[in-house]
Amino acid sequence: MEITQKHIVQRAAFMALAMVVVAVLIIVQLFNIQVVNGEKYRLRADRLTTRVIDIPAERGNIFADDGSILSSSTSKYDIYFDAVTVRANVFTDQNVQQLADSLHTMLHESASYFRTKLKKARLNKQRYVFIARRLSYPQYQRIKKFPIFNKGAIRGGFIAKQSISREYPAGELARRTIGSDKMVYGKDGKLYSQHVGVEGYYSNFLKGKNGSRLMQKIGKNKWKPINDNNELEPVEGKDIISTLDLTIQDIAHNALKNQLQKFEAEFGTAIVMEVKTGAIKAMVNLGKNEGDTGYYETVNYAVGTPYEPGSTFKLASLLAVLEEQKIDTATVIDTGDGKYKVYDKYVRDDHHGGFGQITIAEIFEKSSNIGFVKLVQQYFNSKPKKFVDRLRNMHLDKKTGIVIKGEKTPKIPYPTDKTWSGLSLPWMTHGYGVELTPLQILTFYNAVANNGKMMKPYLVSEIKQWNTTIKKIQPVVIDPSIASPKNIKIVQKLLENVVKKGTAKKIYNPDFLLAGKTGTSQANYWKGAAFKQYISSFSGFFPADNPQYSCIVVVYHPKKEIGYFGAEVAAPVFRKIADHYYIKNKIKEPYEKSNVAKKVLQSNYAKAHKIAQKYKTIMPDVKGLPAMDALAILENMGLRVKLNGSGKVIEQSIEAGKKINKQQQIILKLS
Repeated sequence: MEITQKHIVQRAAFMALAMVVVAVLIIVQLFNIQVVNGEKYRLRADRLTTRVIDIPAERGNIFADDGSILSSSTSKYDIYFDAVTVRANVFTDQNVQQLADSLHTMLHESASYFRTKLKKARLNKQRYVFIARRLSYPQYQRIKKFPIFNKGAIRGGFIAKQSISREYPAGELARRTIGSDKMVYGKDGKLYSQHVGVEGYYSNFLKGKNGSRLMQKIGKNKWKPINDNNELEPVEGKDIISTLDLTIQDIAHNALKNQLQKFEAEFGTAIVMEVKTGAIKAMVNLGKNEGDTGYYETVNYAVGTPYEPGSTFKLASLLAVLEEQKIDTATVIDTGDGKYKVYDKYVRDDHHGGFGQITIAEIFEKSSNIGFVKLVQQYFNSKPKKFVDRLRNMHLDKKTGIVIKGEKTPKIPYPTDKTWSGLSLPWMTHGYGVELTPLQILTFYNAVANNGKMMKPYLVSEIKQWNTTIKKIQPVVIDPSIASPKNIKIVQKLLENVVKKGTAKKIYNPDFLLAGKTGTSQANYWKGAAFKQYISSFSGFFPADNPQYSCIVVVYHPKKEIGYFGAEVAAPVFRKIADHYYIKNKIKEPYEKSNVAKKVLQSNYAKAHKIAQKYKTIMPDVKGLPAMDALAILENMGLRVKLNGSGKVIEQSIEAGKKINKQQQIILKLS
């Protein structure tokens, strides 16, 4: 087919029209991108090269009752260098040498190492060169003033990545009670931070508010600040003042640990409570990690581990009987030859041949299981509901309400329960078939020590923002009177007699009145003799004539071949805690050597007081002082203290006599 000139013209016109249409479409699209959706696409581009990141706020501190830090947040800084952004008139040989010299002084690598590293980074146009890791805040403040770095993020290429770590200056002391950051898997399979203990309950106060900073992408997963300052500064969390007494905590911790080791027990707990208020002064929870022989603060047994208390529950049974107002403690019960049959089961006393006929007071002091079964059966066998109601009236079926996650509900069987049987009542009388946590038992004993007034246990006394009190936590009365004053006085005296002449007489001291009750309960007994284990406990208060503190010690599964009775396993821990009260209050000394111990304590105190009065801006010599004394002195001087080890100070990272600045860090090595 012959192509005519007309066809050529038509085709050319068509091509021109198509090009015009394409051009119009391109213009329309450009208009759409730049004008109509311009902001949208600009934002999308910005997100690829810039972003706002959260600057984590420092969590507030947790303090002991004397102001010692138990938990604090410490900022750490990783330092990087952007060698591209620095101008030539800043990146001079002189400035590079001065920066290298400064880095050598701080980081101890040679100046030539840093000079070579900086110049090589400049030559290779590196934008994220590592300089230092985990610098303290004072070190960060110092390094940002070095030559070149002092020009900031843009002109000086200075990049600082902040991270916050939680530190515990007291080490293992009360670690589980204080709480910590714990990573757990959620239902979606992702890891989440979960706070436990005081950290968990008061997290909303402690966590503060995050700040923000605009960052620019300079490489794969590498970002640097666009400005020298944050767009929004983080707000530090509020501080928590706990009720814990570090000295009592330390004594309870070591006394319990020694007994656990001596009797090769699985785990144990010790709690000390202030009688009048319910304030927890110490809460120790020591257990083993799998495959480890040491003991650590792992699980909060005090709050979350219910157990059959055995003989410590006899105090509740006795009060229930006394509240019937039909007997007195001189009433005689025939306990027989040490074996008493209830249906097809036997109740036994540990005393060979039995106790025979003894008074109710002696039944309690000698801890006769048979005596308690017969006593309760005599008054409540036909009306078991009344007995359990008596226990309920003493709040033994309720949680204490302490502000720590994980408190278990007590188990107190009731006659209408499907599991109730003819054995339920007799077994309850001496602490079987019931389950309570150590803290719940102690709360009951504390009420007896407090003349019947039951206090809610608490761990935090105050919430503060800097030096301003945000909230004051007051003691809470659960029940002003769990039993009649007369019967409370009776059982107080009987608890004193348990130590004077009963099952706990090994810890008796004629100069120091203690009161309490031993407990030795069987565990896993339903599995058979081969699996049977024991739980050893002691609960009481001191001084017996004017109770200031109540205390419970529970040791789980001591090695049977070594010993398992509450009097020999748990009671000595109670005694050591009480001895501290003796020494502190200058009462007669509990041991012959206690005068020596007292002189040492007084000497340490005098030395610490003298140092605290004398030194303000000059580093004192704290070697030889107990860790807690040194910590108090140095923190009051404004220093940031890090403790390595436990015991007394044997080395200090800042020499005595050196001039110091506030917020400067010092490391104390302990023996």
